[in-house]
Amino acid sequence: MNIITPQLQHSWSHVSDLLKIHNEREYDLAVDRLNGLIDEVGTDERHPLYTLLDTLGALVHAWEEQHHPMDAAPGRDVLRYLLDEHGLTQSELPEVGSQGVVSEILNGRRELNVRQIRALSKRFGVSPAVFI
Repeated sequence: MNIITPQLQHSWSHVSDLLKIHNEREYDLAVDRLNGLIDEVGTDERHPLYTLLDTLGALVHAWEEQHHPMDAAPGRDVLRYLLDEHGLTQSELPEVGSQGVVSEILNGRRELNVRQIRALSKRFGVSPAVFI
């Protein structure tokens, strides 16, 4: 059975350019496409373009891991970034504790515990590993 049909070959010639990342220019184009797909698809796994979003996201991530590696950041720095990114204040994180507890974490006087890490991971949709 030949799964490579003429229709598949024709369609692939149009799609394959969307999935190429061999240099910085193609990386920048892929990030722009990914952002557009995120705007259009969001988290709707039933959207017809969701698998393209998922695939392109994996390719962009792989390129970044290889060509733009980031040093691991302390959990408090990740939390600070997420607060800024989402426009939240310290008092808007009840899953961590009071504003005072959040302040102590951000200032390095207290570490995030497992319960807090799980809650933050769920709230922001990130891996718990980013806080460790």
